[in-house]
Amino acid sequence: MEKLWAPWRMKYIEEGSKGEGCIFCLFPAKENDRENLILYRGALSFIMLNSFPYNPGHLMVAPYKHTADLYNLSDEELLDIDHLVRFSVKLLSETMRPDGFNLGVNLGRTAGAGIVDHIHWHIVPRWNGDTNFMPVIGETKVLPESLEATYDKLRRKIDELGVS
Repeated sequence: MEKLWAPWRMKYIEEGSKGEGCIFCLFPAKENDRENLILYRGALSFIMLNSFPYNPGHLMVAPYKHTADLYNLSDEELLDIDHLVRFSVKLLSETMRPDGFNLGVNLGRTAGAGIVDHIHWHIVPRWNGDTNFMPVIGETKVLPESLEATYDKLRRKIDELGVS
């Protein structure tokens, strides 16, 4: 059996989703955006890196409002989210040059939501050939870049674009 060295995954194994409270509420309330992987703060929503990404650069956009219900979001909140989803695609396109994207929202645990109480959108960059035997047979995903390196790369691009 082959063994992969991926020590940054230990945090997921040890903690999983056991944290107390909602990360989409707790993290924006804190000051250290890099530590909490918040890349950008909009007026009504924000962009953050997924701590347990499907692919390098896997981003999430969430409203500041704590709700699981799409109908509890105002038109203004939905428009702000839509703008940040579009900006996320541009940011990843210019920084990581993927061949495509998966965009989605998982509403409810049955639909695959890991955090069911706070709606959020996933932006997953995809590359030709990024599906290989590891996730299919080994049920393992190999990420070639640390979250911190990805955060820094994307944050530099945001600064370069002059977005505030």
